[in-house]
Amino acid sequence: MYDVLILGAGAGGLMCASGLAEHKTLKIGVIDANQSIGAKIKISGGGKCNITNTKVSEENYLGEAAFVSWILSKYTKEDLLEFLEANGLSPVIRKGRYYFCPKSSDEIISIFKRLTKSVDYRLGENILYAEKKEDMFFVKTSKSTYRAKSLVVATGGESYKSLNASDIGLKIASGFGVQSIEFSPALVGMTLQKEQFWMKELSGVSAEVEITVEGKTLREDMLFAHRGISGPVVLSASLYWKKGSMSINFLPQKDINKLINGSKKNISSVLNLPKRLSKGLLEVLNIEDKPCSKLTKEDMQNLQNIHKYAFAPAGNFGFTKAEASRGGVKTEELDKNSMMSKKVDGLYFIGEVVDVTGELGGYNFQWAFSSAVVCSKYIKGRYNM
Repeated sequence: MYDVLILGAGAGGLMCASGLAEHKTLKIGVIDANQSIGAKIKISGGGKCNITNTKVSEENYLGEAAFVSWILSKYTKEDLLEFLEANGLSPVIRKGRYYFCPKSSDEIISIFKRLTKSVDYRLGENILYAEKKEDMFFVKTSKSTYRAKSLVVATGGESYKSLNASDIGLKIASGFGVQSIEFSPALVGMTLQKEQFWMKELSGVSAEVEITVEGKTLREDMLFAHRGISGPVVLSASLYWKKGSMSINFLPQKDINKLINGSKKNISSVLNLPKRLSKGLLEVLNIEDKPCSKLTKEDMQNLQNIHKYAFAPAGNFGFTKAEASRGGVKTEELDKNSMMSKKVDGLYFIGEVVDVTGELGGYNFQWAFSSAVVCSKYIKGRYNM
């Protein structure tokens, strides 16, 4: 029997277990379907794990803003960096804003291994269901049945099926009468309608653009792919996109009118974009590639769409390509001071299984760590630490 049983050995589960392990008398168990801990951490960020971001706020998340803000304030990115430094890891900043492990994701995984030596790991076990009888939780897996006084659900979302990702966390929530929103792919490339198939012909080309979707404006690189569009800015935009249109500013740092004014060059040269992209844009905007001085009034009007090219994506690449899941346990079901269910005493939900999803750039790891710390601190308090 365990005092606390954690379902999931990902970022949230490991941070929660690390915090609880400070309480020397607690018996803690962690169950995960993978054969090793931190499976998703290991492959994230190209194997270097994008831990957090230089700027973190509720603005970077899809979810209840007040709830997200509260949790992030209880364990900030500065707190996280301090924790890592204290444990011998000094993250490096890339692209001016992303914190990564200097060498490998194994650096942060090894910290969790060291801090959770007293934790009983049950790896390679699929979680089947959980229930509560009187004051005890029972968790049935593919290999055994476990009992615990408190249960922390940190099972993540449905992206990365190859790493045994599933919706088991939502099924557990449903079994306890805790409401949730079905998972859907997030941080994922987007497919195109026929009118935008010209973008597919640019496969391999990338450019820094600005995308506006659902009132959010994001700037980062966009990659044209044979299936549609991808790259960091598209992945973040996919988080907010519903069914309507979005718009792309292909020249976010320039003014097309100023570029053209007085220039004798051909319009494709003035755009200062990858040549294939310039040509493709002019063709779709019905503008002949000619000297700027010969542009008509109609050409000039059409050129304005380079700053606001509006279209509606057809859909997305699906869970097989998604880096995160949108949806999860509704935050109104949880107490913000503990991440505990308001309906079931001793039942907690943390990390991606909660209906909070961050943009690309370390935000989902920060959420997992912050929500885990709030949870572990509360549980330790219940055990009078």
